[in-house]
Amino acid sequence: MIKRATIVGLIGVLSLLSAAQAEDKDADAELEIGGVAQWGLPGGGASYGPSVALEFTPIPHWLEVEVGVGPQFGGGRTVWDTEFVLKKPFTLSDTVEFMIGVGPEWLHPVGGGKNADSAGGEALLDFQFWASPEHKFGWFIEPSYGYDFGRGHEQDLGVTVGVLIAIP
Repeated sequence: MIKRATIVGLIGVLSLLSAAQAEDKDADAELEIGGVAQWGLPGGGASYGPSVALEFTPIPHWLEVEVGVGPQFGGGRTVWDTEFVLKKPFTLSDTVEFMIGVGPEWLHPVGGGKNADSAGGEALLDFQFWASPEHKFGWFIEPSYGYDFGRGHEQDLGVTVGVLIAIP
C-alpha cells in the first residue's frame, strides 16, 4: 500500500511540475538524494536510512514544495516515512539558499511490534549550497523535528544531508 501511495504521489507531483513549467519557463525542480539520521525524544533510540525527495517551485520566491520518501532503520524495525513539506525560500546569495518548512508526514512502521500506520507533522530548516549560480548541482543539510500523532506520540530530531540535482 505504501508503495502504491508513494507512486501516486510522485506522479501527482510530476504532473504539477509539468503544468508549472508550461506556464513559467523559469520553473525548476530539484532531486534531493541523501541520508537521514533521527534521534527519538526524550532519550529514544536512533534510526538511519536513505532519503529521496523531489522539490519544485509553484510560486517563485514564495513557495517550494518537497515530496519525499525513505526508510528509517533502527530499534529492530523499519519505518517508511513519506512527507509533503511546504517551504518558504530565502535567497542568501547566488549559490546559497535557506528555507523554513512545515508539513504532514505518513509513517508506516514494519516490525518491532508496532505495525499501525500513523500521521505526523514535520518542521524543518533547509540549507542549500549550489556549486554555481546556475543551480545545476549542489548539496544540502536539513535539520528537522517530527511529531507522530499516532499512539505514543513519538517525537524526534533529525538531520538529512545529501546532494541536489537540478531537473530542467
